[in-house]
Amino acid sequence: MSAIVQAPIDPRLDLAEEIIRLKKEKNAVLLAHYYQDGDIQDLADFLGDSLQLAQEAKKTKADVILFCGVHFMAETAKILNPERIVVVPDLTAGCSLADGCPPERFAAWRARHPDAVSITYINCSADVKALSDYICTSSNAEKIVRAIPEDKEILFAPDKNLGRWLMQKTGRTMHLWQGSCIVHETFSHRRIIALKERHPDAKLIAHPECEEPILKMADYIGSTTALLKYTISDASKKYIVATETGIIHQMKKASPDKEFIDGPPVGSCSCNECPHMKLNTLEKVYLALRDLSPRLEMPIELREKAKVAIDRMFALS
Repeated sequence: MSAIVQAPIDPRLDLAEEIIRLKKEKNAVLLAHYYQDGDIQDLADFLGDSLQLAQEAKKTKADVILFCGVHFMAETAKILNPERIVVVPDLTAGCSLADGCPPERFAAWRARHPDAVSITYINCSADVKALSDYICTSSNAEKIVRAIPEDKEILFAPDKNLGRWLMQKTGRTMHLWQGSCIVHETFSHRRIIALKERHPDAKLIAHPECEEPILKMADYIGSTTALLKYTISDASKKYIVATETGIIHQMKKASPDKEFIDGPPVGSCSCNECPHMKLNTLEKVYLALRDLSPRLEMPIELREKAKVAIDRMFALS
């Protein structure tokens, strides 16, 4: 089968203006994650973390959902809006956590613990969601863990770092899937110590997907949205940010008088940027709206099975 050839973009176009025009023309809503590039964030109708975006996708009345994030997020939007068109700028924008938890291995893991309750982080495929009892995000994971009866065995997947942090927070013992985020596992403990020495007035704030040595150093740990809210309400003027760098765009907009320092990764790479999130560009956003392609589709049976665990999350959130 030959590949679909898209018409080229007229170089004279103002892409931001065209995206705004196309959203209105096609009754489209642009949902964007905080880890997107700033130019995409600034065009979003709604900006948020995984929980907020799922909630917004659930209640939208738009005909078209343009989801600027990664594949599993767009899948969630389609599960919640089966009758709406869901388009993404780049279908190959994946997630290391989702990729590291294939459904066949997850099903085998569940089979070894037949009486356990499965709580699965939203950073997973629709197939894994369909095999889970509850979905959670970093914003509501603690609440969902605490809602499970004390006598029930818990399986937590796919992020071992978030799972370990939840065990410490709740006192619950859980079986952890051994997955991790390629961004959050890369922050250098040694280099952050050096940064703290150079900036003794800076607070270290970290996402719970970070590895344990980083979390032990952190002045505050929270979801992406919680980190943003903390920098707005906290009295400090300087922060070392141990999560994907895209959120700093919003932190600077909300608190222009404060300084935000990227948490340094190991080596000299730009590993604190998610390579999957950064596959989305303004050009791809424009093309997705113009052509309503690429579209995200999935079988009805899979959507319905995956929705059960997502709905349980909403009921507890």
